[in-house]
Amino acid sequence: MTATDYDLFVIGGGSGGVRAARIAAGYGAKVGIAESDRFGGTCVIRGCVPKKLLVYASRYGDDFEDARGFGWSVGDTSFDWASLIANKDREIARLERIYEGNLKARGVTTIAARARLEGPGVVALSDATRIKARTILIATGGRPVRYGDIPGAAHIVTSNEIFELPRLPKRIVVCGGGYIAVEFAAIFAGLGVETTLMHRGAKILRGFDEELRDGLMEALAGRGITLRMDTVLEGVAECPGGFNLALRGGETVETELVLSAIGREPATHDLGLETAGVRTGPRGEIIVDAYSETSAPGIYAVGDVTDRINLTPVAIREGHAFADTVFGKKPVKVDHSLVPTAVFTTPELATVGLSEEAARAQGFEIDLYKSRFRPMRNTLSGREERTFMKLVVDAATDRVLGCHVIGPDAAEMVQMAAIALHLGARKADFDATVALHPSAAEEFVTMRDKWVAP
Repeated sequence: MTATDYDLFVIGGGSGGVRAARIAAGYGAKVGIAESDRFGGTCVIRGCVPKKLLVYASRYGDDFEDARGFGWSVGDTSFDWASLIANKDREIARLERIYEGNLKARGVTTIAARARLEGPGVVALSDATRIKARTILIATGGRPVRYGDIPGAAHIVTSNEIFELPRLPKRIVVCGGGYIAVEFAAIFAGLGVETTLMHRGAKILRGFDEELRDGLMEALAGRGITLRMDTVLEGVAECPGGFNLALRGGETVETELVLSAIGREPATHDLGLETAGVRTGPRGEIIVDAYSETSAPGIYAVGDVTDRINLTPVAIREGHAFADTVFGKKPVKVDHSLVPTAVFTTPELATVGLSEEAARAQGFEIDLYKSRFRPMRNTLSGREERTFMKLVVDAATDRVLGCHVIGPDAAEMVQMAAIALHLGARKADFDATVALHPSAAEEFVTMRDKWVAP
């Protein structure tokens, strides 16, 4: 066994770990990083990036259909799943090379191995190398929660495997009600797959504004997705052409593929956390302070492994703040409030700030401003789908507390609105802004009338 000393050793080559390693190296630290799979982590390899590419693919059907209303005659519109996956794989490989190349350009040592803690300041690699480091950062991210207690669970695929399907199924059942479930339901429906979204809860997207939850469910159903809420899967059995799903209550459903998207959990298994004195929570999440330090001095953690806000940009921000704090000697706490987020269904949903329900729960007296309209593109295409926008405003101070959108380019609009909310914008500031016409976003600065409950 050999030993190598580092100022910083990072366990996990995802977005948060890579950012931390690069910034720390920029401050002059000797940095090593170990990744047992592929550099880039979940987001780049089997998450946000390939998912968004599939989202784009799934929307071309709408484009071809809508084009007729604008005078275009559309010819062959056949779709080839294998071509999409091959092109996706080439792009992911390119991004992976960039991630690893950027690390090496900063002088970071990259190691293809699994790493685990052996004690304070000591990391053991799967290739029998022992690492000594003054500071250790755990950035191993999360992993899909699997059905483990029902018959036939081995037949169910997760978001890890869904990107590698050899062919497009004709029928799919997607289990879950969060981001991943609703996004993949929309993707497959857009690609012409007979799609069922099955969720044990009464509504999708727990924690989002209730009007957005209801509005997206209505829109997904309008696109032909079968929504089965309050439904529990109890078993999966093979049958000719696919699988027979046993549901609680005795009903059965046949499908060609079952995707489990029932949640994710921190990837802390077999990291040796107990050995190093790192405290974890009930879901296995690593408990950290405001500067991402664990209960073991000199050991830090960022990203989904801490189960704070499980979004890639948050992991990147935490990794950067860690490096600034520890190696740049500039203490930085990450502000986890007002984090914008999007659900890349079709139609798209995006939000920043407080929902109506959260604002009321926090004791605010609020004013609501709402707009529901048919986007201009839909007038000639004949599509009936509508955009919905909502502002939640503190009645006492006029400060905008929340901004919510369902419709095309929702994410693009909310990203910019997030800047205004971070600056403490009031509704009067929105009103004083000149509208950009014709656009959907102009509705945010032209909504003048407070919503009054009927």
